Amino acid sequence: MRQIPVDTSAATVMVAKTPQPKVRDRRTGEIATDAETGVKLMTVDVMFAANDEVEILSVTVPETGIAGDLTMGTPAALTGLIARPWENEFNGQKRHGIAFRAVAVTSLATTGTGSKAA
Repeated sequence: MRQIPVDTSAATVMVAKTPQPKVRDRRTGEIATDAETGVKLMTVDVMFAANDEVEILSVTVPETGIAGDLTMGTPAALTGLIARPWENEFNGQKRHGIAFRAVAVTSLATTGTGSKAA
């Protein structure tokens, strides 16, 4: 499957919604896990601002890739962000979109009196 790396170096990223478990099956409530590692997957909604445009992206990340206090409004870094186009058919209707996945989502909030390095 095609994966497109996303350059986040010129983007501003902030947490829009705290991490939530990714649900694999809404009927049963089954939580999604990574096919290779078995680690529970999480979804983090982020505000992604770049090129004078702002979007809310839902990013899937392994639970082990969640770092720091990711509350609403927290500046964050997305490590290894990729976009993956998808398409499916359900009840005769075709749907398509772009799924986003990252290796890690890390809080950039400063905890001390120092400032963040540029």
